[in-house]
Amino acid sequence: MKANILLIYTGGTIGMIENPETGALENFDFDHLLTYVPELKRFNINFHSFQFDPPIDSSDMDPSFWVDLVKIIDRNYDNYAGFVILHGTDTMSFTASALSFMLENIDKPVILTGSQLPIGKLRTDGKENLLTAIEIAAAQHENGDPIVPEVCVFFENHLMRGNRTVKHNAENFNAFSSFNYPPLATVGIHIKYEYNLIRNKNKGKRLKAHYLYDPNVAIVTLFPGVQRDIVAPVFENERVKAIVLRTYGSGNAPQKPWFIDLIKQATLRGVIIINITQCAAGSVDMQRYETGIHLLNAGVISGYDSTTECAVTKLMFLLGHGYDYEKVKHLMSSNLAGEITR
Repeated sequence: MKANILLIYTGGTIGMIENPETGALENFDFDHLLTYVPELKRFNINFHSFQFDPPIDSSDMDPSFWVDLVKIIDRNYDNYAGFVILHGTDTMSFTASALSFMLENIDKPVILTGSQLPIGKLRTDGKENLLTAIEIAAAQHENGDPIVPEVCVFFENHLMRGNRTVKHNAENFNAFSSFNYPPLATVGIHIKYEYNLIRNKNKGKRLKAHYLYDPNVAIVTLFPGVQRDIVAPVFENERVKAIVLRTYGSGNAPQKPWFIDLIKQATLRGVIIINITQCAAGSVDMQRYETGIHLLNAGVISGYDSTTECAVTKLMFLLGHGYDYEKVKHLMSSNLAGEITR
């Protein structure tokens, strides 16, 4: 039996072609996808497409579009074996992270992919990314269970857990990395799945789609010479409910009294402050050095090895549900969708 796959085109470079007269890049109608990717005809797969109208540039992606994606997947969940989302690369990791929380108990593949070159370009990486993402979304074990029942990003020969990814390169085809969790699959002549790393199917649990979010989250990145007058408006802003604090190394920060006082006053007001490292790889351990212990004593919570994209979207997700301070703190320290290693 042919697998049914739904392609969802949100926007981005992959869905563009070059106007032969002006040379400008333009979005093309995804109903004509076979014209540009005739290789799709060789798949033993039934696929349909849904296109955002108008397409959304990756830099314009915001939580309301995450809700739209969740609605599309939820409404079509029983009709398809898997979903492939074509997305601009700049915010793909944010969307993948958000969906991993908003699609609770997911037991089907949701694969995000895109490209660095438009699909109409001769050397495009879009075709290979699209074709392989579809093949992975349709892949099943002998018993019919999907091989990868989770939200992932596929890019340049690597399948990665979505909430572990970051875009690390603006020019090369290997634009994404998962520094703190190994790839779920590596693609060469064959697709080599790492079955021990892939999350197990949630048997007996129905997909629970979530649509609530709260965007009142801020990011503060530390740097030598940071001034109180610059960061104080963030910590003292009454609208800010949570702050992702990007610290040095294993979670270290300046011991300046004014900085620690800003943190203490914010946490006393109920602001959640999550400590994540600026380093590409590694985890926060606030008990390793005195500079981290000061943060711990001021009420800062460890984000462990969370990416910035994951920490931000997880906070938006939890705050949107109206959980109290203690529950958000507890859940931020919990592994909800394979996003942290403790």
